[in-house]
Amino acid sequence: MSRPVFYNCPPSGNCYKVRLFAALAGVALDIRDVDLAAGAHKTPDFTALNPWQQVPVLQDGETVIWDSQAILVYLAEKYGKTEWWPAAPAARARVVEWLSVSVNEIQHGPADARLVKKFDYSLRYDDAVAASARTLSIIDRHLADHAWLAGDGPTLADCAAYPYLALAPEGGIALDAYPALRLWLARVEALPGYISVDA
Repeated sequence: MSRPVFYNCPPSGNCYKVRLFAALAGVALDIRDVDLAAGAHKTPDFTALNPWQQVPVLQDGETVIWDSQAILVYLAEKYGKTEWWPAAPAARARVVEWLSVSVNEIQHGPADARLVKKFDYSLRYDDAVAASARTLSIIDRHLADHAWLAGDGPTLADCAAYPYLALAPEGGIALDAYPALRLWLARVEALPGYISVDA
């Protein structure tokens, strides 16, 4: 059985979400780095895979999926990783809540701040800092009462949220004021199979 091909850019938090889940869940991927600096994501071949000309992209035979959240769900479903993607409606909805938070509140807070500081994106840094303070405070309060974001154990919710929260200091967003969040980061990092963004 051939491995799904995963088009990746190592520094991307959205790509890291998928690599992290695959490592934790024991899903083998054929990882192929895309040279964004050289414009490889704008070639006709890549555009045929993803018209948005962005990574990540997963190609599994005739199936092509772009968007990190969709890729996480696809892999968990395909490989039967029900501990990461529960079948019960309420449990699944709690995971989806955090998938949404990861591409909204976390993206427009810590992730945008990192884009400005690390990659010189033209975004409003002050807005990202303000959004980060609100988002991190809410997440810290949640984690003060919950070991994991969406259940009794790690789920896709944790894989989706972890990268840009862990990388927040690269955007000048300090995590000192969020002790429950920092303990959760440590729990993720202690999971068997964990890999860093640089792995």
